[in-house]
This record gives sequence, structure tokens and C-alpha cells, in this order.
Amino acid sequence: MRRLRACWRRQPDTRRNERQVTITPSLPRSLSQGLLQLLLPAACAICRAPHEPDADGIVCGACVSRLVPLTMPQCGRCGHPRYSLAVPLPAAAPGEQVVGTPACAWCARLHPAMRAVRSVARMDTGTGADLVHALKYQGWSRVAPAMARRMARLAWPEDVVTERAALIPVPLSRERRRQRGYNQAELLARALAPHWECPVWNDVLVRTRDTQSQVRLTPSERAGNVSRAFAVPTGRQVQLRGRHLVLVDDVITTAATLNAAADALVAGGARIISCVTFGRAPDPGDRAIS
Repeated sequence: MRRLRACWRRQPDTRRNERQVTITPSLPRSLSQGLLQLLLPAACAICRAPHEPDADGIVCGACVSRLVPLTMPQCGRCGHPRYSLAVPLPAAAPGEQVVGTPACAWCARLHPAMRAVRSVARMDTGTGADLVHALKYQGWSRVAPAMARRMARLAWPEDVVTERAALIPVPLSRERRRQRGYNQAELLARALAPHWECPVWNDVLVRTRDTQSQVRLTPSERAGNVSRAFAVPTGRQVQLRGRHLVLVDDVITTAATLNAAADALVAGGARIISCVTFGRAPDPGDRAIS
């Protein structure tokens, strides 16, 4: 009888120990993550310094802080720096105010259906070009969320915000996508979509032919290189009819690629086009950093 009582008294302790073990099922996972961090510490994709992944993923705060935005003030339509060394500031007589500003030469290169264009950073200074190269050429696809977060903060005309129906990533050719493994514009669009609460339509615009890399081409060569390089599949034209669409790309230089894409979307039924990119290449006469 005493032995039965002793066994009965020990049973609660056994059950209590079992309950304590089940309270912390994530302990092995935490230990494995800690061991992985010890053996393979995270590093910034840009500067390679040790970096604990945070809201900006694999890009450290120091590299993000060195992004250089486009010089203010900017054109309300194309988002390019409003004054340049090639266009002098308007002068006024003593005691008078300047009325109006010089016409924006950058707007003249845009497709007539282009409502607004916005970009985050300059490509000639700061870490903007480093981020684009990491995403586009070095396989660091996880830098896209950090870039898209900055793109989401750009200011737009009110009608663009209320009318934009979908994000359209500029498509790559099949060969280039196979080599790269992904389309960097699509990664940016998908990371941007939750911020703007817009869908991503990645099948309404396709490449009809392969094109050369635009990097070493002149402005006129760029335009010819991408002319009629995009099209809207016949079955998707009804979806675009009357819509205000936003093209997404990594960098805008002469706007040749975006104009060709906009031309195809308008021919496919879209009413108006806007465009957002992370980087913008400077023009020779652009103002220096203030």
C-alpha cells in the first residue's frame, strides 16, 4: 500500500515535467538560428559589413542613408530636377517676384500619354547605383523590398494616387530572364504592391523580340533598339481598356524603354500611363547636389 501511495505521489511530478517540455517547442529552432548566425554571420549586400537583418533586409542602415535623392525642386510631371545649369534661373527686377519657371526640357522626351514619372535616387553619386547593380547584376534579389519601400514614399499628383489600377513591370526577354533568374522590375513591383494596395499584372505586357543592352547606346540608338519591342496580348486588351497603369522599372535614363512600353499599353487599350523607378541617370546639365 505504501508503494502504491509513493507511485501515486510521483505521477504529478512526471506530468509537470512533460508540460514544461511542451511549453518551449521553438527552443531547438532558436538554438539552430543562433548557431547559424554564429557560423555564418549576416552581412550587408552593398558594403559587406556585418549586419543584423531588419526592416531593410540585407541592406544596412548606413548604405540606405547614403542614397542621394533627386535635387529639389522637381518638375510636377516628369519628376526631374526643375532647374539645370543649361537653363538659368529666371531673373526678376528689384522688388518684383518671378512669375512662372522655364519650360521642362525633360518632359519633351516622354510619351504623350505619360501622366507622371517619379524616381527615388541619383545614379551618379551615393549608393543608388550600388543597390541597382546588386539587384540587377549580382543576384541579390532580396534588396528589392528595401528599394520598393523608398519608391512607395514618393509624392504623386492626387489623380495618379486615386486612379492607378495596377503595376506593370517592364518585361525582360526570355534569354535575359533565363540568365538572370528573375526580372528585377517584377521583384520591385511585387514588393511595392502591398504599400500601394495595387495588383501586379505581369502578363499584360510582353517582349516581342530580344534587344541589345542599353548601357552603351546613344539616346537615338536606345529609342531604335526598343522600338516596337513590346506588345499587349490580344486576350488582355479588354483588361486594360480605359485604365491608368503604372510602369515599374529599376532605372530610367533617356525614357526610351518606358516610352516603348507605354506605346504598347496605349495601343492595347490603356488610357493613361505613369511610371516609377528606383534610380534616375543624370543629364549632363543637371544641377549638382545641393
